[in-house]
Amino acid sequence: MGLLRAVARTAVVAGTATAVSNNVSRRQAGRWAAQEQQQHAAQYQQQQAPPPAPPSGGGMDNKLAQLATLGQLRDQGVLSEAEFQAQKAVILGS
Repeated sequence: MGLLRAVARTAVVAGTATAVSNNVSRRQAGRWAAQEQQQHAAQYQQQQAPPPAPPSGGGMDNKLAQLATLGQLRDQGVLSEAEFQAQKAVILGS
C-alpha cells in the first residue's frame, strides 16, 4: 500500500508541476505578444509620421544638413522617393 501511495503522490506532484509550468508559459507568451504588438505599433506610427518640416534659415550648411537628414530618412524607408524629392525641392527653394 505504501508504494501505491508514493506513486499516486508523485503523479499528483508531477501533474501540478506541469499545470503550473503551462500556465507560466502561456502568461509569458501573452506578455511577449503584447510587447511585440506595442513595438510594431510604435514602428508603424514612426513610418506614418509626416517628415519634419525644414527649419527656417537659408545657410548652405543648414541646407546640406537637411538634405543629409532627408537622405537618411529615405534610405531607412521612412520617406518614399516622391516625398524625398518634394522635401528636397522645398529645401532648395525650387
